[in-house]
Amino acid sequence: MTSSTRAAVVADPSHTLLALDFDGTLAHIVDDPTRAYAHPRSVDALARLGTVLGQVAIVTGRPVPQALELGGFVGRPGLERLVIHGQYGAERWDAADGETTRPERPAAIGRLAEVLPSWLAERGAGDARLEDKGLAIAIHTRGIGEGLLDSLAAPLADLARELGLVVEPGRQVIELRAPGHDKGDAVRTLIRDLGARHVVFAGDDLGDLPAYDAVDALRDQGVDGLLICSASAEQDALVARADLVLEGPDAVAGWLEELADDLGV
Repeated sequence: MTSSTRAAVVADPSHTLLALDFDGTLAHIVDDPTRAYAHPRSVDALARLGTVLGQVAIVTGRPVPQALELGGFVGRPGLERLVIHGQYGAERWDAADGETTRPERPAAIGRLAEVLPSWLAERGAGDARLEDKGLAIAIHTRGIGEGLLDSLAAPLADLARELGLVVEPGRQVIELRAPGHDKGDAVRTLIRDLGARHVVFAGDDLGDLPAYDAVDALRDQGVDGLLICSASAEQDALVARADLVLEGPDAVAGWLEELADDLGV
């Protein structure tokens, strides 16, 4: 944390937004995404921080139910005001009432679900793992074949255009989802709802770039911002944009603990 932002957050925690990505930031990337549990030290630190910061939020590409299950956030003391923006901001869950809001499943996603298995098989990618998120479908290639994701990128982009969808690339995964929302929108909403004067955002992958853009733009409007990259050998797109580079979820957990210590909680 830069010294100026640290001082601002410690002096004014109630007007601080702390927003974090999930996979690769709070949780290690693993072969089976259903086993990507949040780092327990990070969850403990967030529970401490949730008692003093204006808002703690998770902004993730995962559906809200997955984030809740893998994060162990429900009913956790200290996280009674946690907010989760799932599926790049299309969904929203608030711990205060336990309610989730989400749009209807787009017809284009339903059509994609019908055609994608045979489409992949025709291109020699029938072993790719499909994850239907309801509002998006992710194609996972981790552990399947070197270069498979690269060979699928252009054809999947064409398929997305045909269906009116957008492509969200990630670490050994490509996701096709409906347009109209991204993590930048989620961050702007969180800042507006809190009236935040200070914002800290931590992410690890290309899907976090819109949130980075939002924080950079808000800095020009007088909001104090800190951008954190949870770095990995697989993805370095955020490194040059970040104010602070941490070596993966273990280092993120340590940083969160240090912040809680600074705040005396």
